Amino acid sequence: MSDSLAVPIQFSEAAAARVKTLITEEENPALKLRVYVTGGGCSGFSYGFTFDEKVNEGDTEVERDGVSMVVDSMSLQFLVGGTVDYTEGLQGSRFLVNNPNAKTTCGCGSSFSV
Repeated sequence: MSDSLAVPIQFSEAAAARVKTLITEEENPALKLRVYVTGGGCSGFSYGFTFDEKVNEGDTEVERDGVSMVVDSMSLQFLVGGTVDYTEGLQGSRFLVNNPNAKTTCGCGSSFSV
């Protein structure tokens, strides 16, 4: 998917690089970063990140630099137009979502409301 306009959610270069590193460490090239939204958290919804080997029916798959990110259709509705990124800083290293749909977020950065 080279046409970024057709992709409902972006996968940053930093996030793809980190996924590639983790896949190499796990020695499992089938792993994909799964991004999801769950109810709960300080602001109503929380982002979640895990690794998964499969793509389920209805998932959106975004590929970058030879690695993939998948998002289920229920979560995608909250993430359209966003970017999954990876950061390393004083609060540690983590995946995060830059989400234009979030009306409010909390200090932890993993919870939001729409």
